[in-house]
Amino acid sequence: MELSELKLRAEQKKSDFKNLSVKLKKMNKRKLDDLVQNLHYYYFDKFDCLNCANCCRTLGPRLSSNDIDKMAKHLKMKSSAFSELYIRIDEDGDYIFKSMPCPFLGDDNYCAVYESRPKACREYPHTNQRNFYQILNLSLKNTETCPIVFEIFTEIENQIK
Repeated sequence: MELSELKLRAEQKKSDFKNLSVKLKKMNKRKLDDLVQNLHYYYFDKFDCLNCANCCRTLGPRLSSNDIDKMAKHLKMKSSAFSELYIRIDEDGDYIFKSMPCPFLGDDNYCAVYESRPKACREYPHTNQRNFYQILNLSLKNTETCPIVFEIFTEIENQIK
């Protein structure tokens, strides 16, 4: 799904998804985790991230020192040289990439540092993690970027009606 179409659809569903989030916060935490994780695996089987890469184009991951060291090693660079070339500190004091889309996203949507990609990238969109209720607001925002998250929210909304 194209990013512009997804953003439009997410904007149209924003109010519904916010109301759904309120209901989900009241749901049994374990049941919510199980529901979201099952849908996570279901939709990851249906969607190929290589056909999308919206996250790599639009979201800048927060990088840890460990992330930077791993990517630098992968590229056979010193961490200091890697940081000088690719990293900046944002207004919150976090390490992020200097440019977006991600400097390691190829034209084919493959990641040049996939084996050593940052933790935030490995875990995105976070829908297979425990305590989903803690990241409901983040996930609500991710419906605008990730078709899988959009579909998960849509399916949960259909099941809860």
